[in-house]
Amino acid sequence: MVPLLAIPAVLALENGRFFPGRIFGATGTSLGEVVFQTGMTGYQETLTDPSYRGQIVVQTATQIGNTGWNDEDGESSAIQVAGYVVRDPSRAVPHWRSVRPLEAELVRQGVVGLAGVDTRSLTRHLREHGVMRAGVFSGDALADPAGMTAAVLNGPAMTGAELASRVSTRRPYVYPAAGPRRFRVAVVDLGLKTGTLRMLAALGVESHVLPDATGADGLLATEPDGVLLSNGPGDPAAMDHVVALTRSVLERRLPLFGICFGNQILGRALGRDTYKMRYSHRGINVPVVDAADGRVAITSHNHGFAVRGEPGERFETPYGPAVVSHHCPNDGTVEGLRCLEVPAFSVQYHPEAAAGPHDASALFSAFVGSLRPGGRR
Repeated sequence: MVPLLAIPAVLALENGRFFPGRIFGATGTSLGEVVFQTGMTGYQETLTDPSYRGQIVVQTATQIGNTGWNDEDGESSAIQVAGYVVRDPSRAVPHWRSVRPLEAELVRQGVVGLAGVDTRSLTRHLREHGVMRAGVFSGDALADPAGMTAAVLNGPAMTGAELASRVSTRRPYVYPAAGPRRFRVAVVDLGLKTGTLRMLAALGVESHVLPDATGADGLLATEPDGVLLSNGPGDPAAMDHVVALTRSVLERRLPLFGICFGNQILGRALGRDTYKMRYSHRGINVPVVDAADGRVAITSHNHGFAVRGEPGERFETPYGPAVVSHHCPNDGTVEGLRCLEVPAFSVQYHPEAAAGPHDASALFSAFVGSLRPGGRR
């Protein structure tokens, strides 16, 4: 093995493995949970997705960066990942929308990254051993290999992590409808992506975006026609306050739509357990089966936790019966829930398709179709 002192940068895993590379982005140290993302496109949306808070993202696509960075496609106001690992950064940025190279943006925002890594080997390692704590190290930290491993082992675990409050809006704001307003929706920001607001706006929805700590009174003060629980990072078991808010929405029979983290929150509000997955779903080509008709959609995913349940399962809740409406045929993971007596449903994937396929975009129309003009409670 090449001595670490001779290597410009390294990814250190909690099980003692080291993956060498070179600096890509800022120099320094960053700790987080290392996960792999299988999307061939959409790295800017990946980097700015708040659901990746606290995670070191490994891109399995061989080359990253050929479309550069622009100021329009971000899913939040900043890069959210804890660190970034790629194999081959593009040497040219020919795309007409690019305003700066990807690495320049990583440096500008202080994101510690690593390039030249054998990402195929790393991904196979994570598939075998599961995602785990890790650290990206460059600069002076390389002088102490044992210290790097110790730092990783002392780093925060994802199980039990409450991260939504770190990415949620600090104060409420309104995202207007594109054209005449048809409905008003309270959006609970648990790590919201801008694409969700754009999809709602296109359907005539005025979104009142609320901090994750908002209580029932604050939510009802917006006089919503419906409620949306957004995507977000961390462990849903650490979000009891949002689960309680969700139960208050269900009790009032307000139409509710949960996306990704919101699916896990709805699951817990309905009395289901959640669990940490071995290596998660992160990519834009994940198949999902609709239990109602057997149709398959190719969908965008970013989640490391899931709701316990079986494909097509019907179960009782305090709000009447509900069903596991969708599942992943690859591993049986619950991908959606639907209540049968209250107007509430959720999916584990990202129907706003930023980035990703548009197979599931009709879910926004289904949610808007459940809203009642002037029917606020």
